[in-house]
Amino acid sequence: MDSARVTRMRHWVERLFPERHVYLRSGGETRGYILSTRKQIMLAGTASVLGAWMILSTGSMVFTSLASSSADREIARVTAKYERLMADRQARLNGAVARLSETAGSVDELAQAVEHRHAALAMVMANFKGVPGAEQALAPAPPLPETRPAAERVLAVRMDQERLLAKAENFATSRAERLRLAFRLAGLNPGSYAGRGATGLGGPLVDARDPKALASILDVDEGFAARIQNAADNLSEMRSLATAAEKLPLARPAYDVRQTSGFGLRFDPFNHHPALHSGLDFAGPFLTPIRATAPGVVSFTGVRSGYGNTVEIDHGGGFKTRYAHLQAFSVRPGERVAVGQRIAAMGSTGRSTGVHLHYEIWVNGRPQNPARFVKAGDYVQQD
Repeated sequence: MDSARVTRMRHWVERLFPERHVYLRSGGETRGYILSTRKQIMLAGTASVLGAWMILSTGSMVFTSLASSSADREIARVTAKYERLMADRQARLNGAVARLSETAGSVDELAQAVEHRHAALAMVMANFKGVPGAEQALAPAPPLPETRPAAERVLAVRMDQERLLAKAENFATSRAERLRLAFRLAGLNPGSYAGRGATGLGGPLVDARDPKALASILDVDEGFAARIQNAADNLSEMRSLATAAEKLPLARPAYDVRQTSGFGLRFDPFNHHPALHSGLDFAGPFLTPIRATAPGVVSFTGVRSGYGNTVEIDHGGGFKTRYAHLQAFSVRPGERVAVGQRIAAMGSTGRSTGVHLHYEIWVNGRPQNPARFVKAGDYVQQD
C-alpha cells in the first residue's frame, strides 16, 4: 500500500512537472537545455521561499510605516485637542473676568483670592523645574505697569494665572502622551512604567482626590483645585515615563551610518538559505565609534561564535543589548557605562561579509526588533 502511494505520488509530480526541453538561439547557434522534474521542483521551492520572504518583508515594512503614521496622527490629534481647550478656556475666562469685575466687591478681597491661587500654582510650577522645555513653555506674562488701576492689575494677574495653569496642563499632558506613544511604538506597555496613583506635588495633594477637599486645603475655588490636581497627575506620569525611558535602549548605537539589514527573515549571505536575523545591521567606515544605547553594566566582552568580537550590556529590568563584529573594545566586563558612551569600534570580525555593526536588543531572554526602539527614541528626542 505504501509503495503504491509513493508510485502514485511520483506520477502526480511528474505530470505536474514533466520534463521540459528549452532551446535558445543566439548568434546562429542553438543550444538546448533539459529541465528535469527535480530541477523544476527545486526552482518552484526556491520561488515559493522567495515569495514568502518578500511577503513577510513587505508586511513588516507596512506595519512599521502604519505604526509610525498612527503615532503621528495621534500626537497631532492630542495637540489640536488641547489647543481648542485653551482657546475655549480663554473665551470663558474673558467672560468670567468681566463678571468678576462687576461683582467681586473690594479690590482687597480679589487680591487675597489671587494670592491663594498664586500659592497653589507655585506648588505646581516648582515641580516643572528641570523639565526640558518647561521654562520657555511656561513663562508668565509680564506684569502691567504700576500706573494702571489696582483692580485692573489684580484682574490681569488672575488672567495670567489661568493662562499659566492652562499651559501647565497642556505641557504635562502632551509630553505624557508623547512618551506613552513612544513606549507603544517600542512594543512596551506604558502602564507598566508609569507611577500609577502617584502625584508630583506631595503633601496633602497625594490624598486629596476630592476637589472640594483639595479646594479647602488650598483655599481656592473647586474648578481651579481640580485643574491643579490634573496638571500634577499628568506631570507625575510624564516624569515617571521620562525616568523609565532614560533606562531603556532608545538611543542609536552609531551615527553617520546606514541600515543594511533589518530584523526578521532574510536570506543568509553565506549559504543563501532563509534564516532569522535577530537584529539590525548598520554599515559605516572602519573603526566607526559604537556607543551604548542606554546606561547599564557591561556583562561580556570577547568573541562569540558567528558574532566575532562582541560587547553585551545589561541595562536592568530584563533589557540587554549586544554589539557584534567589532574591531576593538573600549570597555571591560563589570564596567558601568552611560548612554552614548563609546564602547567599541566597528569592524568585520566573525561571520561577516564587510565592515558593519550587528545590533541586538533582548527583553527577558527574547530578541526584539531594534527598529522599534530606534523609532521610539526618535519620538522621545522630538520632545
